[in-house]
Amino acid sequence: MVSEFMLQQTPAARVTPVWLAWIERWPTPAALASEPVGEAVRAWGRLGYPRRAQRLHAAASAIVQRFAGQVPADEADLRSLPGVGEYTAAAIASFAHARRALVLDTNVRRVLARLDGGEAFPPASISKTERTRAEAWLPDDPHAAALWAVASMELGAQVCIATGRPVCGRCPVADDCAWRAAGYPEWDGPERKAQTYAGTDRQCRGALLAVLRDADAPVPRAKVLAAWRTDAEQASRALASLLDDGLVRLDCAGDLTL
Repeated sequence: MVSEFMLQQTPAARVTPVWLAWIERWPTPAALASEPVGEAVRAWGRLGYPRRAQRLHAAASAIVQRFAGQVPADEADLRSLPGVGEYTAAAIASFAHARRALVLDTNVRRVLARLDGGEAFPPASISKTERTRAEAWLPDDPHAAALWAVASMELGAQVCIATGRPVCGRCPVADDCAWRAAGYPEWDGPERKAQTYAGTDRQCRGALLAVLRDADAPVPRAKVLAAWRTDAEQASRALASLLDDGLVRLDCAGDLTL
């Protein structure tokens, strides 16, 4: 569950050291729930999207209160937790509990779009047709379904890659791939735009949070804002949003802390 929260929009190479430290410090939901949410945000480090840490802490508290401290296996129960959507619930049910669940991340969706659909990429959002296709490929046996979820995801991550040429020589289903058989037709859907980061409010929020994360005591507002010299108005806006989100708090003296 911790890894699924951390891996949302973040590469595994960045997640691994933070995950290892997190699990050593908080090996159970109860251990995490027993500490202030600010400590979770601090331990999140530079993974980005720090509200994930906030929601993971809230989910841990809910697990302690409603599920006797054990991460539930049922997808409906999982989706009732803060920060757990359709994909995360399916991933936890499959990878942690070996349940039969439809795990559709970008890698799996790309594999099935090419293998079965004959297209370079899946549509921007999951369609009914795509779900039906994925369900047809999912084995009925729960253990086999869990293995399929892992295998199809790794196939997309390591072989049937999104950028550059797929490594079809290493693909175990290359002979059955509709996209390969069609001669690798180019993607003719909407332009696939890369996310920008430099200069965004997200980068600014991260810079302000870094000051508080590295501090052992509350920090004056001016010092926090000084961490973003590019645009004072943007820094003030970012700080206001951090306060609104509950990621940053004001102490009684008006200084800032996690």
